[in-house]
Amino acid sequence: MKTLTALFAATAITLTAGIAQARDIGPDEALRLRDAGTIQSFEKLNTVALGQHPQATITDTELEQEYGKYVYQVELRDAKGIEWDVEMDAVTGQVLKNHQDS
Repeated sequence: MKTLTALFAATAITLTAGIAQARDIGPDEALRLRDAGTIQSFEKLNTVALGQHPQATITDTELEQEYGKYVYQVELRDAKGIEWDVEMDAVTGQVLKNHQDS
């Protein structure tokens, strides 16, 4: 029983640590980061995301700081109505994830 309790406690600590590693960046801070040249322009990042799914439209965007990296998340809807999530490194513009929203 002690082993099971310890396992649950360790899992809870790991999950809590993972959750605490992501921080939403507000609009004012995002603009400051862009203006300072710390992150790519939102227009450029949106173009990269749209390049992954031509003829799609952007439905939502969000900037987060995860594990010390700025991650720009774009939600898209393609011409067939399928929703996609594209995550990019906001500093380099590199696509980190590109998956169908479930």
